[in-house]
Amino acid sequence: MKKINVRDIPEDPSVSPKGKFASTSREVSVALGRQPLSTDLRERHPFDVEICRIPAGKPNYPYHSHSAQWEFYQVVSGRGLARHKDGTTPIEAGDAFIFAPGEPHQLIADAATDLVVTVVADNPVGESCHYPDSGKWLVRSPERALLRSAPLDYYDGEE
Repeated sequence: MKKINVRDIPEDPSVSPKGKFASTSREVSVALGRQPLSTDLRERHPFDVEICRIPAGKPNYPYHSHSAQWEFYQVVSGRGLARHKDGTTPIEAGDAFIFAPGEPHQLIADAATDLVVTVVADNPVGESCHYPDSGKWLVRSPERALLRSAPLDYYDGEE
């Protein structure tokens, strides 16, 4: 059995070039040996666990949907909004929710406090994402590329 304590996992920050999007993650599954780029499910793991902290007033990522991936969220602390196809829903500590493949989503932390969520996602090989606000696609085949008609930067059209 491999055991870790999440307090020992360093936070990996991510901030978009203009600062509109921000989050830090503690990649629990990676700390337990997950190899994200492997196509061997014994190395890749059938699910991925992450603890994500979104700074006050920020969205974590651009609004997006996954082609095959399911994502389960549980709010650990803070408050915010979950943006989805029908608008936004307030979220707070103790709330749990799920997004199925094809359901666009985004989390936004309340202006007063960071939002911390645990994310559990299945790990489909060949996953792609659609970004409705900018009309682009992220395709992994096998490397990651963002496309409209030519390769794009991840945040192109989002900020």
